[in-house]
Amino acid sequence: AAINGVIPQENGILQSDYGGETIPGPAFDPSHPDSAPAPSSSSAFRPVMPSRQIVERQPRMLDFRVEYRDRNVDVVLEDSCTVGEIKQILENELQIPVSKMLLKGWKTGDVEDSTVLKSLHLPKNNSLYVLTPDLPPPSSSSHTGALQESLNQNFMLIITHREVQREYNLNFSGSSTIQEVKRNVYDLTSIPVRHQLWEGWPTSATDDSMCLAESGLSYPCHRLTVGRRSSPAQTREQSEEQSTDVHMVSDSDGDDFEDASEFGVDDGEVFGMASSALRKSPMMPENAENEGDALLQFTAEFSSRYGDCHPVFFIGSLEAAFQEAFYVKARDRKLLAIYLHHDESVLTNVFCSQMLCAESIVSYLSQNFITWAWDLTKDANRARFLTMCNRHFGSVVAQTIRTQKTDQFPLFLIIMGKRSSNEVLNVIQGNTTVDELMMRLMAAMEIFTAQQQEDIKDEDEREARENVKREQDEAYRLSLEADRAKREAHEREMAEQFRLEQIRKEQEEEREAIRLSLEQALPPEPKEENAEPVSKLRIRTPSGEFLERRFLASNKLQIVFDFVASKGYPWDEFKLLSTFPRRDVTQLDPNKSLLEVKLFPQETLFLEAK
Repeated sequence: AAINGVIPQENGILQSDYGGETIPGPAFDPSHPDSAPAPSSSSAFRPVMPSRQIVERQPRMLDFRVEYRDRNVDVVLEDSCTVGEIKQILENELQIPVSKMLLKGWKTGDVEDSTVLKSLHLPKNNSLYVLTPDLPPPSSSSHTGALQESLNQNFMLIITHREVQREYNLNFSGSSTIQEVKRNVYDLTSIPVRHQLWEGWPTSATDDSMCLAESGLSYPCHRLTVGRRSSPAQTREQSEEQSTDVHMVSDSDGDDFEDASEFGVDDGEVFGMASSALRKSPMMPENAENEGDALLQFTAEFSSRYGDCHPVFFIGSLEAAFQEAFYVKARDRKLLAIYLHHDESVLTNVFCSQMLCAESIVSYLSQNFITWAWDLTKDANRARFLTMCNRHFGSVVAQTIRTQKTDQFPLFLIIMGKRSSNEVLNVIQGNTTVDELMMRLMAAMEIFTAQQQEDIKDEDEREARENVKREQDEAYRLSLEADRAKREAHEREMAEQFRLEQIRKEQEEEREAIRLSLEQALPPEPKEENAEPVSKLRIRTPSGEFLERRFLASNKLQIVFDFVASKGYPWDEFKLLSTFPRRDVTQLDPNKSLLEVKLFPQETLFLEAK
């Protein structure tokens, strides 16, 4: 009851005959003295719901005294429970399978296992008895004595975890069941019972509810091998067993913190205190050069201890984790979860295996958080983290972590990035449950989501303003470019016109110079009355004007071409044609005389552009 007051549990503690052995069961409720155990009987109690879970009314508690042969079992549970749950408690206490148990003494006659006690309208105190027609009665007192002696013996089970090649030496009493062994192995290996594949059980061990003394194990030591099923298929029998055995199982929900002696394991083996079997290497090197290398070893060792189903730890420095979580667009931001591990805390194994590795927690963290981890077991690593904490979160948070006691670890810090600082939303200690851990994560997400919506709104408004400014700047830039392009085009056009004008002037000057030189080089025009024969040519220009001149019949045809060119009609641009017969005079040999080309004594020619 004291332990339950400090660490709330779903199934509590069951005490049997003051023998010092603790097995899972509901806590004794001091408010009901009638349920106190008698010296000759054992007691089992159903849990009282924690006060934080009571919503409408205080549940009514019912007391049952159940007789079986020479034993009495006291059971206390809520009226919202079912008959089947009473049988499950009796199965654990009497070592009788539910399927072979008949629970009699109901005032309404036989009832089904699914019947809710409230519907039977029972008084507070009730008496029942158990019949086992399918089980043979004890054969003799000698057999009973031998069995009782076996039940009091301790069996050493040497269990090898096949995947990681790790060996566990576990002590169990003969009264422990095979089911309890499998549940405890789940806590050590993170392999759920329905996924466990065993080798080494005797052929007589056919029922998980069988106690070890009856299973045929070798005494005092027996070797077993366990591994994970390669096929994801699960057998129906194991699934049903998982769903119905609610009293004796501390299952993957991880809500129970159980005493180490119940596991049949030394404290060091369960909680990580100086056990070489569970702590072959530290979670993190003491003097790693950079945080990324330290996180790589941490992730590898975490997977080795607790399996591959765990949060995805960010590999990198704390600053890099900040960048990944906070310094991105508002829609892409996430919360930062910092997991602080401590191997010397008694809560570490339970927190890691049953809560941090729960599928619901792993899935929620991967979707909404960046998870970064650090190991504070070594003093050097602790001092290093406190320095980082002081730099990023301030001295108050660093002092809070510094004053945490070892047994309060592990810690889970929930960090939210703000505009100018990083705020610690929540500090979750190791003595929590899966449901409480999930609720606190979801509460942090609600705060973060509200802040994120504001940030998204501010960011969208800022981006809208920036887009308008960019559009205005772009329009202004395009306008300037258009004006500059027009100006440059106009300048190019003016330059081209100037260039063409210059070329035209140069060509005209060149042509004028050629014309003048040809005009000066022409022989003088002969007179009409000349001793030599004279040819008179009349040339019609394209404009309709006529050019007339006299030439000596002995003058070469080239002189006629030069005369025409001196008048502005170069022979390479114009051709000189005769009428009858029509012929192109410019195609004739310019070195022949006018007499030879028959342009004598007179001829009318006309110019035509080529």
